[in-house]
Amino acid sequence: MYKNLAATLLAACAFSFAPTGAVSQTSPSADAAKAQPLKVGFVYVAPLSDAGWVRQHEQGRQAVQAALGAAVQTTYVENVAEGPDAERVIRDLARQGNTLIFTPSFGYMEPTLKVAAEFPDVKFESITGYKTAPNVAVANARYYEGRYLAGIAAGRMTRSNVAGYVAGFAIPEVLQGINAFTLGMRSVNPKAEVHVVWLNAWFDPTRERDAAMTLFNQNVDVIAFHTGSTAVMAAAQERGKLAVAYHSDMRKIAPDAQIVAVTHQWGDYYTGRAKAVLDSSWKSGGVWGGVKQGMIRVGDFGTRVPKAVQTEVLARQKDIASGRLHPFYARKAVLDNEGHTVIAPGKTLGDEQILTMNWLVQGVQGKVSR
Repeated sequence: MYKNLAATLLAACAFSFAPTGAVSQTSPSADAAKAQPLKVGFVYVAPLSDAGWVRQHEQGRQAVQAALGAAVQTTYVENVAEGPDAERVIRDLARQGNTLIFTPSFGYMEPTLKVAAEFPDVKFESITGYKTAPNVAVANARYYEGRYLAGIAAGRMTRSNVAGYVAGFAIPEVLQGINAFTLGMRSVNPKAEVHVVWLNAWFDPTRERDAAMTLFNQNVDVIAFHTGSTAVMAAAQERGKLAVAYHSDMRKIAPDAQIVAVTHQWGDYYTGRAKAVLDSSWKSGGVWGGVKQGMIRVGDFGTRVPKAVQTEVLARQKDIASGRLHPFYARKAVLDNEGHTVIAPGKTLGDEQILTMNWLVQGVQGKVSR
């Protein structure tokens, strides 16, 4: 679901999801009859629900429709498995006259490139992909920035000094998140530890819930996750624990458990790219945006979070936006959990190092799942 732009070892990762679902479509306004609207297609890797990865992209689609009105006609297909199903759906959208197509899942990258070669006049946006073509652009968000901020909140809120992390696959993006979360926690609570459970799946609500329950039985009192459903949040609510929401604000699911949410904001990017097609300024390229660009936001604090903690987290968010704070800057040497120096004192990891991250930081109890 989520990777980044550089051509790195990410290409070795494989993903699978549920079967293809039905097409849903908005209707253009009556004014659109006066001029042919730009048809924009979106492909979603999981079912559309009230919260999660797909919900955030659906909000992005809605933002395009709201901002551009009759100038666009947007369509989406949900629950499309990565692989042959994705290729078929993307091709169908192109044949249906969509001249801008967003494919927000890493496993859609190769199908997108294949279809793009067949439809050179159609523009494609491979979200979380890293391979471009003349009519294929890529974009992703710096999720690790939000993870660091969530770690600060978790470090302040934990009483056991033990956090849990339910993780999908041991790819660099997930490792970035675990490490940034741990560094954020330990920046305010040096005693904090993070226990990781690997699922080797992105969307499996039953196993996500079981993993959370296992962690709660190991003295974990605050939990984060990098999977696709709301199951971890629901488990925290059930057990009276604390949790960090991911992708979306999940207070409806876990009103007492949520301490903060790391949300992904796609509306401005999607709208800008649609405008670029409309005014013929669209170009291929890559974007890796974070807090500064408005693509990552931390907030939506729960009622149990003291005002002082909220103020601290929001202040650090401003520091990241301004460049005063970087999650992977080392005031003193940063070690991995096997004792090796991974960030030298006074150094900051560069993008290439972040994109190829393959270690877990000191304070994480667990190993990189291979």
